[in-house]
Amino acid sequence: MLSQQEISDRLEIQDLFARYSFAIDDRNWDGLDDVFTEDAIIDYSEVGGSRGTYREIKAWLGTAMERFKGFQHMVATTEYKIDGDSATTRTILFNPMIMYPDGSEVPGNDKVFFVGLWYRDKLVRTAKGWRIAERYEQKSWFHNSPAELAPPA
Repeated sequence: MLSQQEISDRLEIQDLFARYSFAIDDRNWDGLDDVFTEDAIIDYSEVGGSRGTYREIKAWLGTAMERFKGFQHMVATTEYKIDGDSATTRTILFNPMIMYPDGSEVPGNDKVFFVGLWYRDKLVRTAKGWRIAERYEQKSWFHNSPAELAPPA
């Protein structure tokens, strides 16, 4: 049976992941300040992105996400391992994305593709609540991905 503390921790972590998703989908890069620790390491490289410190990735996202007309990050089914003030999680991400493959915003020329991956996170409890200290995106599958976005083999 889960303790009240573990139930609370799980709900707080679930809310943290929702804040991440809404910040990304709203292109609210400053909203990520309430998601990551200042010294967080983020690794999107397995799915074709970048790897770096939180500040490096925050700056990179503003440019990298410009090519997408729209996207939604839906997180679900989290596996938790909570140990006091630290935790590790593995969470499913389902991410439909829309872009104009040739860069021109011609109506009807947009392409919808789908990304399935796992977020593998290390979290810490801070004075401001749970924060992600390390995030690694592990590729599960891509469907209908434009060639220029193909992740590394």
